[in-house]
Amino acid sequence: MAPSLPGPLAHLAPLLGHYGYWAVGAVVFVEDFGIPAPGETILIAAGVYAGAGRLNIVAVAAIAFVAAVLGDNVGYLIGRSGGRAAVYRWGRYVLLTPKRFQAAEEFFTRHGGGIVTVARFVEGLRQANGIVAGTTGMPWRRFLAFNALGAALWVGLWTILAYLAGSHIDEVYGQVTRYQRYVLLTLGLLAAALLARHLLRRRRRR
Repeated sequence: MAPSLPGPLAHLAPLLGHYGYWAVGAVVFVEDFGIPAPGETILIAAGVYAGAGRLNIVAVAAIAFVAAVLGDNVGYLIGRSGGRAAVYRWGRYVLLTPKRFQAAEEFFTRHGGGIVTVARFVEGLRQANGIVAGTTGMPWRRFLAFNALGAALWVGLWTILAYLAGSHIDEVYGQVTRYQRYVLLTLGLLAAALLARHLLRRRRRR
């Protein structure tokens, strides 16, 4: 029997239950060339199913890796062939506004090819990764190498963690929820301290 998926994972249970590996591949694939889809979430949910014996973890990881690389390459092709004009015209339909695209493009230009690997772990950049690499003229082989590395690390991290959680996901999620407020409170206090420090320095300069 499939484990219950808590919190934000729960709505993916019917999709995984009906389509299994196909759901993982399709959702990860379309997310990676800009279409808003829960690629990372379904990867985690599939890992949990694998940990509970409902799916094969090797198959989940392999399908997700191939889908991620292919999806980003579709994005690269869109960016390379259509350029900025295509992004400015159609990007708003996939939440890639000109402002967001320009910020992502500047970020890529500053940090070079290595950012393709890091972008895999950043929401927003993960979806625009290939498109931006294409519009900035990054050589395809260089993009492919960094992209494949990022996909391997991303898939490996989430499938392993989710697989280890397995049928104990309810307990794990319960612990996360329990301590979440304390983490948020700590982050809030840290942000307030940094803001106060900035304002004090600004005041001293004046």
